[in-house]
Amino acid sequence: MANISAAPEQEFLEYLVKSLVDHPDDVKVERKVDERGVLLSLHVNQLDMGQVVGREGVTAQALRLLLRIVGVKNNAHVNLKIEEPEGSTRAPRETAPESGA
Repeated sequence: MANISAAPEQEFLEYLVKSLVDHPDDVKVERKVDERGVLLSLHVNQLDMGQVVGREGVTAQALRLLLRIVGVKNNAHVNLKIEEPEGSTRAPRETAPESGA
């Protein structure tokens, strides 16, 4: 049974990601709304991160594109943040300073 209180973009993301990963029970999507729009934070099993991100981030880019389309249909700006799982051995990515050029 679907979660009635979940927003369409949240249900859509859960459905897509659960279809991609090996541990669908570990998929969790948190939704926050602020003045910039909707932020969906995705949590998955650390063994599934490669499947969610994809080679060179292609799968993550596709998920973000699909969420933007769903957002446009529902008059909302939707962003996706893929959370690093606990116990991950991947080194944190350095954030590059924004350039003015």
